Amino acid sequence: MPSPDFVPLPSAIFYLGSATVLGAVLGLNRQLHRKPAGLRTHAMVALGSALASLTIERVSGAGPDAVSRAMQGVITGIGFIGAGVIIHHRQVDRVEGLTTAASIWLASMMGLACGGGEVGIAASALFFALLLLVFGGGFEKAFVRLVGGPHKKNHAERMPMEDPNQSPPPDPERE
Repeated sequence: MPSPDFVPLPSAIFYLGSATVLGAVLGLNRQLHRKPAGLRTHAMVALGSALASLTIERVSGAGPDAVSRAMQGVITGIGFIGAGVIIHHRQVDRVEGLTTAASIWLASMMGLACGGGEVGIAASALFFALLLLVFGGGFEKAFVRLVGGPHKKNHAERMPMEDPNQSPPPDPERE
């Protein structure tokens, strides 16, 4: 039985819809960049997080500590989904999928915010995330050129990671 302080159904539907739309917009960016998790994944993560937040709030007797535990569970659990999109290429010392994993985590946080009635905060987070996703790569490249550091692609080609199963090359000074 819902507590007397529960979120009314029309508001809950609005929060769920808001989470879904915000997650979908974030996921659309990832999908347009041909990343492994796109619109549907991000929308579902945001929707599921909003649902978790709303459901715990509607349970009879759920206090702030119960909401906090539910949020902690979502935050921890979503890490497993994010980990699934991260790929480490040992031969070239390159990691792929970190930005997509972070965007999945952000979709979850936006869902929790929407479920808590903070749609404006979630929309603001989406705005800043899209700024980072759209302009962050260009800024990174410009910064690397400015300071003269290695570019990601060149760095991976020049610095291959050693195979841990291979013995090190002989030291000419010791022979």
